[in-house]
Amino acid sequence: MLVDSHCHLDRLDYTHQHKNLSEVLEKAKAQGVVYFLSVCVTLQDYPNMEKLIQGQHNVFSSCGVHPLYPGEMLDEALLLRYASAKKVVAIGETGLDFFYSPETKKWQIDAFRKQIRVAIKLNKPLIIHTRDARQETLSILKEEGAEQVGGVLHCFTESLLMAEEAIKMGFYISVSGIVTFKNAKVLQDVIRAVPLNRLLVETDSPYLAPVPHRGKQNEPAYTRDVAQFVANLKHISLEELARVTTENFFCLFKGAQK
Repeated sequence: MLVDSHCHLDRLDYTHQHKNLSEVLEKAKAQGVVYFLSVCVTLQDYPNMEKLIQGQHNVFSSCGVHPLYPGEMLDEALLLRYASAKKVVAIGETGLDFFYSPETKKWQIDAFRKQIRVAIKLNKPLIIHTRDARQETLSILKEEGAEQVGGVLHCFTESLLMAEEAIKMGFYISVSGIVTFKNAKVLQDVIRAVPLNRLLVETDSPYLAPVPHRGKQNEPAYTRDVAQFVANLKHISLEELARVTTENFFCLFKGAQK
């Protein structure tokens, strides 16, 4: 049994590629992917995402504002209201991205700090996006006391040192299809070194489809391809990788009920 620990179910193509969400989930189930965390990127999108997954007992959700979606000042009260829902098991996707959007650095930092505070208030873990902001991400997590709730550095592409520092604060490291890319040798070395009991697997669908699906829209069924690749890196069976990463998921996201 596998968990897609990070997907954007509301952003899949339901016009050409999929009939509906039920079809997406059935295709994933056929590949052994049984649970899903549908991740929000803006507060504006959150109600529609929740409506989409309503009634799906095996789909959990997060609520937050992605660093690449700047707007006015983050509505902390609205985030707190949305994120208080039982089905919401995490805060995010939040974090910092100075690669694509360095000009919004001030807004990103402010929004990141606010979301960490909401996570602590609700006692829910964080889903972190970080790119070209290693030191700033770690420093803010430490300053705001994020170790009280922990979380995950999703779609990880950073250094082993960053992974180790995050793990010390109670965070997990999540692996996406990027690890399967030919030019990902450095990342592959990092993932070999990250302890198995701190790993999650994800698709980040509809983005970043793993080999052998490059060029296609990503989907939760491809979690199996990511997991198989990571299992090979770790020299363990797919079954063992699936068992441990599933345990890790439910250990981190305590609000998620099997």
